[in-house]
Amino acid sequence: MILSKVLPAAFAALVMLSATPLANAETVEDAADQFSENEIVQAASGFFGMTTEAVAKAVQKIFSERGLPDAYIKGEEGSGAFVVGLRYGSGYLIRKRHKPLKVYWQGPSVGFDIGGNASKNFTLIYNLRRADRLFQKFPGVEGSYYFIAGIGINYQRADEITLAPMRTGVGLRAGVNAGYLTYTREHTLNPF
Repeated sequence: MILSKVLPAAFAALVMLSATPLANAETVEDAADQFSENEIVQAASGFFGMTTEAVAKAVQKIFSERGLPDAYIKGEEGSGAFVVGLRYGSGYLIRKRHKPLKVYWQGPSVGFDIGGNASKNFTLIYNLRRADRLFQKFPGVEGSYYFIAGIGINYQRADEITLAPMRTGVGLRAGVNAGYLTYTREHTLNPF
């Protein structure tokens, strides 16, 4: 009688104890796939050609809101608008323990927006887990002025994935617009 009560409780305790190392191993693996603030500041400042102090301010803001990213994209883009706008870009998806992957993005926007710019783009990515999850539409709302050597930041979200593009470049695009970017494996002129 006692054995019939003790045996199920002992089995349940054994199952819980054996599952704990697996959960911890997954956490360690996830942490090993994430980039530290210092790694991102160094990579972004080298890419933008700016001092680490200037880039650190933008990175600190994103890290305070989103934490550690598990990937990033570094690339270049161009955009223009007169009420209706277009943006096209290309770059490389960088993930720990994976080869860089060439990616493209394009998208329309509409709003009270005018101007054009050419930018370097360094996008932090959260909850990507697999590269194929990037290839979809990411809505976002922008309302930024881009000046030479300034860094603009906005967020884009889809399917629990958050993108935080940081842009610096030449030109002026002023106003507020709403749109989306579609990330693809192949270059396309179709912004939709």
